[in-house]
Amino acid sequence: MNRLTRRIGDASARRPWVTIAVWVAALALVLPLAGLVGGSFVDDLVAPGSQSEKAMELLEDRFPEASGGSAVAVFAVPEGERIDRHRPAVEAAVDRIAEVEHVATVSDPFTVGSVSPDGRISYVQVAFDVAPMEVKPEKIDALNDAIESVRGDGVVAELGGDAVFINAETPTSGAEAAGLLSALVILVVAFGTIVAALVPIALALVAVGAGLGSIVLLAHATDVSTAAPTIGAMIGLGVGIDYALFIVARCRENRSAGQDNSTALSNAMSSSGAAVLFAGGTVVVAMSALALTGLGFLTSIGLSTSLVVLFAVATALTLLPALLSLLGDRIHKARRHRWLRMRRAKKSENPEQTAWWRFAHRVSGRPWPYLLAGSAVLVTLAIPALRMETGFPDAGNDATSTTHRRAYDLLAEGFGPGFNAPLLVVADLRGPGVDAAGIPELARRVADDPGIASIGEPRFSTAGDTVVLPVLPTTAPADAATSDTLERIRGIIPDNVAVSGLTAMTDDLTRQLTDTLPVFIAAILVVSFLLLMLVFRSVAVPLKAAVMNLLSIGGAYGVVVAVFQWGWLGGLFNLHETMLIASPLPTIFFAVLFGLSMDYEVFLLSRVREEYDATGDPTESVARGMAVTGRVITSAALIMTVVFLSFVANPSPLVKMMGLGLATAIVLDATIVRMVLVPASMALLGRAAWWLPRPLDRRLPRIAVETVESGDAVESNESDDLPPPPEPTPAPTVRIS
Repeated sequence: MNRLTRRIGDASARRPWVTIAVWVAALALVLPLAGLVGGSFVDDLVAPGSQSEKAMELLEDRFPEASGGSAVAVFAVPEGERIDRHRPAVEAAVDRIAEVEHVATVSDPFTVGSVSPDGRISYVQVAFDVAPMEVKPEKIDALNDAIESVRGDGVVAELGGDAVFINAETPTSGAEAAGLLSALVILVVAFGTIVAALVPIALALVAVGAGLGSIVLLAHATDVSTAAPTIGAMIGLGVGIDYALFIVARCRENRSAGQDNSTALSNAMSSSGAAVLFAGGTVVVAMSALALTGLGFLTSIGLSTSLVVLFAVATALTLLPALLSLLGDRIHKARRHRWLRMRRAKKSENPEQTAWWRFAHRVSGRPWPYLLAGSAVLVTLAIPALRMETGFPDAGNDATSTTHRRAYDLLAEGFGPGFNAPLLVVADLRGPGVDAAGIPELARRVADDPGIASIGEPRFSTAGDTVVLPVLPTTAPADAATSDTLERIRGIIPDNVAVSGLTAMTDDLTRQLTDTLPVFIAAILVVSFLLLMLVFRSVAVPLKAAVMNLLSIGGAYGVVVAVFQWGWLGGLFNLHETMLIASPLPTIFFAVLFGLSMDYEVFLLSRVREEYDATGDPTESVARGMAVTGRVITSAALIMTVVFLSFVANPSPLVKMMGLGLATAIVLDATIVRMVLVPASMALLGRAAWWLPRPLDRRLPRIAVETVESGDAVESNESDDLPPPPEPTPAPTVRIS
């Protein structure tokens, strides 16, 4: 693997302008093409094999006019007024709504039941002739334009309903730019030079730009979730900066050890470049594993994020060496005060001068107390995760700045919370069970359930073989009581009857995610164990990594539950109410966090393995590995943390959860896991940490990311303050057999 990355880096460095031109051409092709033929984002919220899917397929086949998407136009006036005083303006808006393309029917806003008991709020049901996921954002904009004139008449007019909520574009806060600025500051402090700091930022932006363009093109060929671009950008910025940071830091080490620029870069691509390739591959494997859930929107998120990560790896292995070869000594020279240079010179001459080395030996000297204390902290943070309650986010969880959230609140105020959670009871009259004559009795049995507020008149298909009963529960979509009501209704209906609607669909999604999560976690653990065993030729190291990653991910789960579900410190994150944890997040969290934590595992342990091969001392190799990588990994983790935290300012609760969970896991992984648990566990394992049964050693292919080059050392006072490793003995060349 290291030979491959060395060759790629050398080729890019020899022809820097050609490499840069290729990337410019790629961006010039991908971005305009995405704008011309790229698709729009939709959320495929169907759980394969579920009752809701069967009901929707039945409606699409036999009763298409009942399977289309729906929206609700809500009109309201202040307290003490009545909406019928504005009847002409509202009816004019309804006429304009009816003219919007794909609008099949529009209800009368002044019929019985469409006006709230106090006369303040009325609504219009808008039915489309296409499925909810196929209602384009342009049609939603057209509906909004149709009701705009009513707002000028002193009436509050908002748009809600399934089609509007599903196809709403995810808002942004602009705080992402602040995250990039913070990352730049951290890089300047770490490298001491603006040039070296700007390179990782530039590469991350190129990777994210190319990745997002590719995601838009992917949306042309298949359904891609609306959350995919945000998650892809979030992960792409983090790994893009980190991958470039690790290679630049290693190149500066080699340069300060006396190697010329080309040799330093070539050796950095051989060692850190191989680690980047492996780490990026691990993230791609983890994200691609989302396809194991069988859910289309999660599969699209996994594939989209993998695209961005692949571009991050590609820029690090090609564009980065091209830029470094052009920059030459400007990437290495840093302007620092004389006292700081002298202080760092002493540290670089002797690793015992670094806090990382001293702390690693302190932990290794008393491993059990540190191991137990660190584990106790992570377990304590993870305790709230045992009480995690998941559900699919509804419009009531979105920011009040969105029209569908305001419509949701108005409808709940005027007609009860269950109005926002409509269910469809669908009967296939061709199958055995209830027949047309039994529909009134079925409706009565459903209406008798205490969780049902009302049931509408049955609607028969043209052929008379399918009937739909619209049902309104008494509770909100994300309320656990609504799920209980749904389960009771499904328990009393005959075999030829199914319950669907957006609320039922999302409830089925939550159930499937809960059922598949253990399989998903087990698959990732097995694959990552095998990969790490191949790389590090060890059984204990990958097992230790899996356990510690589970602890850090559990801690992140617990923090998210405490903040969002329990409301702890909610005001700090601009949260004004508690909410269920979005059911897709535990699965997405695990994929992303496991992949990212493996990044740091690979970069740290590859250096530890280098030192172990050179010294044969398991304790000293950990201390020196931490001393060499501690500052760089900490900087990388800090960068990723501020990037993720910038997304906490996003108005979307889903994005907030993602940002906080990812930032928390990175902090825990870079501090408690890497600084405490790794040296403590490695000290307890001793030489057994690198043990691999001989039969396995003979049969497994040899794939490694660590290589010690002759003359490799760390950077002196003119660059970074990483301490030098001891005089190494050549490690075995990396090969794949």
